[in-house]
Amino acid sequence: MTEKVYILDAMRTPFGSFGGSLKDIEVDTLAGMLIKGIIERNNIQPDQIDEVHLGCCVMSVCKDVTGSVIARQALLKAGLPVGVLSSTIDKACCSATEAIRRGYDTIRLREAEIVIAGGAEVMSRIPHIARNLRWGMKLANFVLEDPIFPLQYKDFNPLAVDAGEVGLEYGESREDLDVWAFTSQQRFQEAEKAGKFQEEIMPVESKDKKNNTFVFAKDEFPKANTTLEGLKKLLPIYGSPTVTAGNAPGLNDGAAALILISESKLRELGLHPLAEIVAIACMADKPKYIATVPGQAIIKGLKMLNLSVDDLKRIEINEAFAAVPLVSSKILGDFDEGKVKEIREKLNSNGGAIAIGHPVGASGARLVGTLAYELRRLGGGYGAAAICGGLAQGDAVIIKV
Repeated sequence: MTEKVYILDAMRTPFGSFGGSLKDIEVDTLAGMLIKGIIERNNIQPDQIDEVHLGCCVMSVCKDVTGSVIARQALLKAGLPVGVLSSTIDKACCSATEAIRRGYDTIRLREAEIVIAGGAEVMSRIPHIARNLRWGMKLANFVLEDPIFPLQYKDFNPLAVDAGEVGLEYGESREDLDVWAFTSQQRFQEAEKAGKFQEEIMPVESKDKKNNTFVFAKDEFPKANTTLEGLKKLLPIYGSPTVTAGNAPGLNDGAAALILISESKLRELGLHPLAEIVAIACMADKPKYIATVPGQAIIKGLKMLNLSVDDLKRIEINEAFAAVPLVSSKILGDFDEGKVKEIREKLNSNGGAIAIGHPVGASGARLVGTLAYELRRLGGGYGAAAICGGLAQGDAVIIKV
C-alpha cells in the first residue's frame, strides 16, 4: 500500500531581476541557504531528511567550478549529513515539478519519509561561451556566444515564436497577451499590498555594489508602473508575431523548495501539513505547442482523481509567456466562452511569472507553494499548479488543502 504525501512547508527566496540583487550568489549557495532556512523554520533536524531533489535548468557556472550536481552541493552547504541522497534535474522549466514528482514517488513507495524538493536558478551568472578554444584557434578570430540569446534550442524555433504562433492559432491576439500581462502585474501588486507573499518568502543576505551587506526580502522584478498603453508600444521579440518583453517573464534569479513528508511520519512527529499532493501528471506534445501542455496535464491529473476543472478552487499556470495561461485556460474550459472566463478568474489570482519572475529551475516549486498558501487563505479545497517546459513538456501538480 502506498503512502499519502503531504507538503509540510513551502518556501522561496525573493526573485531577483537579471543582474539584480542575487547576481553574485552562486546557485548552489542560494539553494543551500533555502534548504537550511526551511528545515530550521519547521524544527526538522538535518538527519531527518532522507533525500534532496532540485531542478536546475541552466547549470549556472560558479566562480571557479562548474555548477553541476547542484542538489548535492546545496545540501552539504546547508549542513545536511553526507549520507543524504540527492539528484539534480534538468527538465527545462519543468525541472522543479519533476523534482517534486521524484520526491512524491519515493515517499509513496516508502523509500523515504522526508524529502526536500524544488529548484534554483541564478540566470544572472550564466556565462558566455567561447567554443573551440580548448584545442586552439591558430590564425582566426573567435566568437563569444550568449547561450540565452535568443532563448531557443539549436534546431528549433525561438520559444517566443512558438508561443506567439500557437497563441494566434488558438485565437489569442497581441492585444489579448498584453491585457493578460497587465492583469498579472495588477494582481501581483494587490496581493503584495495585502502581504500574501510574506509567509512564502525567506529573506536573503546579499551585497550591494559597494560590497555592503543588505537583506533582500521582496521580489524586485514586478513593475508597479505598468500600463496597458506602455505594453502596447513594445516591439515583438525574436521574430515572434505577438510576444514582447512586456507579455513574457524576465530572466530571473531565485530558489524555491517544499518539504514533502509521508503521512505516517507526519503523525509520528505530530506536525500539521500545509497541503496534500493528490496527483502529479505529465504530458508532452509536438515541440511548438508549449502553450497547450499545462492545460492538458491538468486534465490528465483530474482524470486520475475523477474530478473536473469545476472542482478546482484555484489554478496556477506558469506565465512562460502570456499565451500559455490563455491557451491552456481555453483547453481547460473546452473552448466554452463562459467557462473559460470563470477559469481565468481563478487562474493566477495573485499574479504570475510575468510580474513575479521566472528563474526557470525554481518556478515549478514556486507555483505549488503559492497555490497552497492561497488555498489555505480560502479555507481549503483542491487546486492545480501547471507549467510548460522546452519543446512542449508539461507538468501538473494537484493538491488539496
